[in-house]
This record gives sequence, C-alpha cells and structure tokens, in this order.
Amino acid sequence: MPKVVMQDIGETTCEEGRRLVLAIMDSGVDILHRCGGNARCTTCRVEVLEGDPGPGTPAEVAKLADVADRTENMRLSCQIQVRDDLTVRVIRRLVDNPKMSDAGPQPIEWPADHPLPPED
Repeated sequence: MPKVVMQDIGETTCEEGRRLVLAIMDSGVDILHRCGGNARCTTCRVEVLEGDPGPGTPAEVAKLADVADRTENMRLSCQIQVRDDLTVRVIRRLVDNPKMSDAGPQPIEWPADHPLPPED
C-alpha cells in the first residue's frame, strides 16, 4: 500500500488507486473540498513535494490555470489517484478557515482501475 506523508501533519497508507483527498480525510486531516472532489474549485490543493502523482486530468489542468499563486507542483488532491508513495503539503484546512461550517461534501469513491474524470 502506498504511503502518504503530509508535511508537518503526519502520514497514512491507502489502497492503491484511492483518491488522495479521501486518503487525507481518512487520516483525520480536515482538508477542504468544497466542490465534493469534482475539480470545480481549488480548495483541496496540495503541493506535491516527493513522489509521482501521475498526470493531471483535463479538468484539473484547466482549473489550476486560474490560480494566481500556483506553484509548479500544485495539484488538486481530488484528481490524484495514489499509486506511489507521496509527500504533500496540504494547503487549505478547515481549522484555518473558522468561518466555514464544514470542509465540504463527501467526495465520491472512484474505482481504482479507472481514470478520474470530475463528476458531471
């Protein structure tokens, strides 16, 4: 099982192909995901520090193009299927946004052996 290290937070393991946003949530981290993991917002952004997150989905690439402070390794955690050990920096958490009542709607599970499109 791949290991996911969240810088300054902790680490977890997950089933290969699990969506990164769900792996982070499963570990108890309150990562934001306001659109429910559909690449329609950018609240679940992470910076990939080590490991191969795979290619970005077309929806992710288009959405991240609108982010003014985008770094080269910035990705949407809802659009990454974990297949390799990863080290990431979680950029936005509920604890840092007290005006929000929750992190967002539950992202759907996605079959590990299928590529991720955003939900229509």
